Amino acid sequence: MPIRFPCLLRWTHLTASCLLTATSAVAALPAASPELASELGALRAARIQATREGRTEPLTASCTATTRLMTEGVPTVIGAANIADYYRAFFARFAVRAYTREDPQIWDLGPRAAEFGRFTLRLAPKAGGPELSLHGKYLELWEQGQGWRLAVTAWNFDSWLANGEALRFEGIPSVRTAFQARVPVDNDLAAELAANSLLMQRALVEHDAALWARDYADDAVLLPNNAPMALGHAAISAFIESHCRELPVFQQLDLRNDRIEEAGGYTYEFASHTANWRNGASSGVSTGKNLRIWRREPDHMLKMVLQISAYD
Repeated sequence: MPIRFPCLLRWTHLTASCLLTATSAVAALPAASPELASELGALRAARIQATREGRTEPLTASCTATTRLMTEGVPTVIGAANIADYYRAFFARFAVRAYTREDPQIWDLGPRAAEFGRFTLRLAPKAGGPELSLHGKYLELWEQGQGWRLAVTAWNFDSWLANGEALRFEGIPSVRTAFQARVPVDNDLAAELAANSLLMQRALVEHDAALWARDYADDAVLLPNNAPMALGHAAISAFIESHCRELPVFQQLDLRNDRIEEAGGYTYEFASHTANWRNGASSGVSTGKNLRIWRREPDHMLKMVLQISAYD
């Protein structure tokens, strides 16, 4: 029997009209209860202290075999053992002079919780040389198991790093998810996200900021690489408009996902890209990864509420 995708048909019929209308008003994302804020606050404090002291074990104690570490300079690191290898390599190369997190926010997503905010990190290379002063954003996605378990730890930076190669670690077991099999389009949700990826791909190739910005809810938060955090649809639209003016020519662009999950009324998409680009005399091929958290709106369309990205 042939597989039918009602949502894909609905997408086809609704896309034209939905792109011409504003995002429906929705309730704000649920803030953390005092109990949840306290629990994640304790975990945050322990992780900050472990980073300052260069200790790996406290940073991996909440990780599982499927935890993903997503940051610049290394493809996705999956699993507690491999994440421990990353931190050991990091602390072998750098002494942490200072590490702070600013403005942490926690969203209660039912069986999961998302914490995001800004950070400042000052590193001294143990082999000598100038210190690195880094500013960026982070996202930690927690899920309930035997206590809170870390599903994703991700961070990126607010600007391009002139010395970014110092943060590249070779030999760490990792996965370039852009080269992995994509999620099969064998159900309605997978079809809807595949259709959205094609639309986003078109927006990027054509540098169409308005089309790209339609993906985000009014109360969304965007944590882009090489730019500050954008809070709310207006700030996200402003960032996208500015970013589109800087985009290169894409000779080929492929957006895909390797994992889709649903929990507590939210959809979690682990996505990636491969870009064959040209910018004046420069050209190359780049890959990257991101986490997108979607919510179904009153008009039945999926809208992103939280996203973080990082190059490989």
